[in-house]
Amino acid sequence: QVQLVESGGGLVQAGGSLRLSCAASGSIFSINSMGWYRQAPGKQRELVAGITSGSSTNYADSVKGRFTISRDNAKNTVLLQMNSLKPEDTAVYYCNARRSTPQGTGVMIRDYWGQGTQVTVSS
Repeated sequence: QVQLVESGGGLVQAGGSLRLSCAASGSIFSINSMGWYRQAPGKQRELVAGITSGSSTNYADSVKGRFTISRDNAKNTVLLQMNSLKPEDTAVYYCNARRSTPQGTGVMIRDYWGQGTQVTVSS
């Protein structure tokens, strides 16, 4: 099992910054990648940014150039630095940890989720 605890959400004005933190514990040795997702009211959960165990990163087009994902392996923590925030960034942000295990010709995926943290950007 993997436990994820997020922190750092809050209310900020448009153009401001916030930093989200996700602390992982438990069977983290088995985790291949981690990331941040968000879900706004009435919308599906979407990937914001991801980072692999080798520190390769990927971002949603809507946040490229504004958000940066990083990891601190010594602290088992993943960070999301969010700059130039816009009202459309308002959502509940969830930390995700993914375990991908080869099985035969396929891959078994297991996702773990944090409880979510609210980010609200006022105009």
